[in-house]
Amino acid sequence: MGMELSRSVAGKVVLVTGAGSGMGRATAEVFAAEGALVALTDLAGSPIEDIAAGLRARGHQARAWVLDVSDAAAIRAVVPEVAAAFGGLDVLVNNAGVSSFCPIDDDDHYELVWDRAVAVLLTAHQRMIRAALPFLRQSSSPRIVNIASTEALGATARNSPYAAAKAGVTGLTRALAVELGKEGITVNAICPGPIATGMTEKVSDADKAVYAQRRTALRRYGLPEEVAHMTLSLCLPAASYITGVTIPVDGGLMARNA
Repeated sequence: MGMELSRSVAGKVVLVTGAGSGMGRATAEVFAAEGALVALTDLAGSPIEDIAAGLRARGHQARAWVLDVSDAAAIRAVVPEVAAAFGGLDVLVNNAGVSSFCPIDDDDHYELVWDRAVAVLLTAHQRMIRAALPFLRQSSSPRIVNIASTEALGATARNSPYAAAKAGVTGLTRALAVELGKEGITVNAICPGPIATGMTEKVSDADKAVYAQRRTALRRYGLPEEVAHMTLSLCLPAASYITGVTIPVDGGLMARNA
């Protein structure tokens, strides 16, 4: 067991979706700094090429692929390309997301927002996993981390498409942990709470401060890097007996009643 319980991801191949900003970018950078080979994917127009070039300039191994995770054919094309380019795939981080606020009685928009939320936040996860499986099965320490949300555990008004999709992610995580466990593939979910990312930048600093003081134990918003380090921890070879869990990284949001 000695080698398997390593706390290093050096040389591991990691694919991160939504790596152009926020938690995805932080995740790619944290893994690269630890010596992993990182594939950054995100939508066309995102800065993934520049981010990858910046990582390479610092001596890391990183490459970028344009990928819309709501496009099934694109997933089937890109994941094998990543594995071919890097000689395998050890870690999949399903991070790509989309904001999905919509009141339930908004008949003009709700169906559209619902379909988009489910497509990007839930269907994409299973498609990415299915595309990655042949390669993960060749890995000595295969890891899948699905980024869910504290909205999967509690909820916010007018956010039902997002909350439903994220709760789906936690269910998918448990089911696949059970299904893939006999192969040593771990599947875990992280539920970020209030994190300072592009998705929350529309919230004013004053409102963020009030919310953080009122709702979190640590009385502040989290940093994308703080989520990324939990993702990294779950992907260490040493994290070989952790699977099927949903871990809030929320500053104590879910623990706090008053």
